[in-house]
Amino acid sequence: MPNFSTLLTKDNITAVAIGHFDGVHRGHKQLLKQLGEFGGLVVIDKNKANITPKLKRAEYSNYPCFLYDFESIKGLSGEEFIALLKSDFKNLKKIVVGFDFRFGRNRAWDKHDLKRIFDGEVVVVDEVCYDGMGVHSSSIRELIRQGNIDEANRLIGREYSIEGNVIKGQGIGAKELVATLNLDIKSYLLPREGVYATRTRMGSYTYGSVTFIGNRLSTDGNFSVETHILDEVAPKVTKHVAVCFIKRLRDNKKFNNLSELKEQIKRDINEARQCVGVCDLFFGETMRYFDGYGAGI
Repeated sequence: MPNFSTLLTKDNITAVAIGHFDGVHRGHKQLLKQLGEFGGLVVIDKNKANITPKLKRAEYSNYPCFLYDFESIKGLSGEEFIALLKSDFKNLKKIVVGFDFRFGRNRAWDKHDLKRIFDGEVVVVDEVCYDGMGVHSSSIRELIRQGNIDEANRLIGREYSIEGNVIKGQGIGAKELVATLNLDIKSYLLPREGVYATRTRMGSYTYGSVTFIGNRLSTDGNFSVETHILDEVAPKVTKHVAVCFIKRLRDNKKFNNLSELKEQIKRDINEARQCVGVCDLFFGETMRYFDGYGAGI
């Protein structure tokens, strides 16, 4: 078992898993099992909207993450890339990769080249399937774009979540409809426009909620991400929240007036009550201590 009190840095890490690790899903977890106590993630970051942006991967993997900007390393040969890793991780003895791993300029090197170049242990993890489907970040991203949250969550192994700061909204929600928290979401891949049953986390508390994503067709037409806390038991003042997606309830649509919209919102709330409960944003593991979630090169 790993020692979760260990402070992990590039100086004492002996094993790394290499990949994008977008989503830190069920497939990635099989790589993590090979790392042991002194492990870390080498994250090849393309700086795009992600399932799990940048160093948030550390929270879900329970390992320190070291970001390598794709644009900075894409011109390296396979030998140069491995030499870079050995220079950064002085005690590197093991590299863990997936079955389809490719690296180096034009992705011209593969797992066989890795075994030839690296003078330590190389572990290649077979493809992971769940419910008959291969678990891949690309597939999960497409499911999220389609709004197929149920299937995406099964492949990830947890509820898909996004985080953002609370910003000023239209001001008509609490007066004419229901109170909502308007969110500024950056770096996360947003699900398809519509209304979702969700759980909203503020600090150490999680509340059942209904979340809207899309253009406000019945009011000002502007795009927004808004979450309504069921029963309005949440604190009135909060600056940052996380939203976990449980189920897609319906498409975004335009209503003739605010009264029709309010009635639909009531139906959304009643449906959401059937599937909201306690949310756990993590894998249920104890967080280990390391140096600032790792650092980029």
